Amino acid sequence: MRRTWAFLVALLLAACAEVEKTPAPEPAEKSSPEKPSTATSTPKFKSDTLKYLAKRHIEVQPTRPLNIRSRCTHKDAIGTTTRLDLLVKDAEVQSFTAQVTMKGYGTCSFNLNDFEQSEKLPQALLKHKHESGCSVRMWEQGQKITIAFNSCPKSCEKDAFSYLWPIMVEAKSGRCF
Repeated sequence: MRRTWAFLVALLLAACAEVEKTPAPEPAEKSSPEKPSTATSTPKFKSDTLKYLAKRHIEVQPTRPLNIRSRCTHKDAIGTTTRLDLLVKDAEVQSFTAQVTMKGYGTCSFNLNDFEQSEKLPQALLKHKHESGCSVRMWEQGQKITIAFNSCPKSCEKDAFSYLWPIMVEAKSGRCF
């Protein structure tokens, strides 16, 4: 009986063992003078990530001027309250006020008067006039607009900037979440 159990355990371990896979040799490509290579042939990728992405049929987001109007307030499940007043026409930020209050951590406040717009495309970029490195980026991502904050701890109370997430806005309705 012990031999049977030992045999079954050995068989089970052998079944779980990984076998080194050797790649199959690729057939040599023959280029004939009658048939020049075209750009529509499937590209060869070196990384597995690129191979995976090639099969996903992901469409490129068009680069176009950002247009959004939003005046919204949102409170999420953990008590973070977002207030946003935003107007962007043809990638020109005309109005921007954001206040995000994280329950127990403090408030972050951003106002267009403290920023100057340095880029319009592919993303609207606002740089803080007095805080070096502080910037706000706005971009379109499908049916949503993302407003992200970078290196702006002085615009927040206490350690609130460590808990600040980007603000998402529905492009059509202007609703924030």
